[in-house]
Amino acid sequence: MVPESRTVKRTIPWIVPSTLVAVLAVIVGRRRFDHEIQRHLDELRSDANAPERRVFTEADIDGLPDPVRRYFESVLAEGQPYVRTVRLDQRGQFRLGGRDAQWRPLDATQHFSVRPPAFVWDAEIGVLPLLSVHVLDLYKRRQGFLRARLLSAIPVASAGPSPEMNAGELVRYLAEAVWFPTALLPASGVEWEAVDERSARATLEHDGVSASLVFHFNERGEVERVTTERYRQEDDSFVPWTGRFSDYEVRNGLRIPTDATVEWNLSEEDLRYWRASIERIEHHTEPMV
Repeated sequence: MVPESRTVKRTIPWIVPSTLVAVLAVIVGRRRFDHEIQRHLDELRSDANAPERRVFTEADIDGLPDPVRRYFESVLAEGQPYVRTVRLDQRGQFRLGGRDAQWRPLDATQHFSVRPPAFVWDAEIGVLPLLSVHVLDLYKRRQGFLRARLLSAIPVASAGPSPEMNAGELVRYLAEAVWFPTALLPASGVEWEAVDERSARATLEHDGVSASLVFHFNERGEVERVTTERYRQEDDSFVPWTGRFSDYEVRNGLRIPTDATVEWNLSEEDLRYWRASIERIEHHTEPMV
């Protein structure tokens, strides 16, 4: 027993400093990541202070395909100010892995600007009790990328910026603009092309980055899903991708979907990987101070 006691005494002085170093590394890494996220938010806000202020009128939708015109008539009221910036809170689940992987709890805050198009998605995904992955996903200043860190400190995933990621993140922005639909009007830079009586293609160009989606509308004129081919890093190729929207409610004078899901339409299966509800949303129509 004596040799064991001596071994323990010799080991403890090494364990304590090592633990402190690990804890300090996590704290420093978390602060750096938080500062990085704040820097992107500050840049998004500073870029969004365009001087123009306008309101929605029927003239804004003259000449649009019928399903698109009906959509705007169902979600916007005459005189609605154009939205400049958005802040929203999401609560839902995220699936890390294939179809058999478990759904993990998700809480996220997302900020958008319209002119120029940009977003910053700041999310926490729980993987175990007291253990989470902090995810930063964004499109800003023509670049899109994703960063994920365990405990907000230890890098576990990274993608972009690259031409494929830039376009893919602008696709995400265009799809999620249903939460602030004045961003989908032609005056906000979106071009519409008829597909059939229930769908139309929307295209957004931003300084050399392009995104295009087919919007599918239900009998009430609401967007019920969007479809496109989007870059998927796991396959290093473009894969069919679908976003679904439901449970429309009036928030701040705008009719928007409050539930959404996203999936990859793979050759062997549809892989749904994100589902969430809008817990809270702010639409800002004046310049940020």
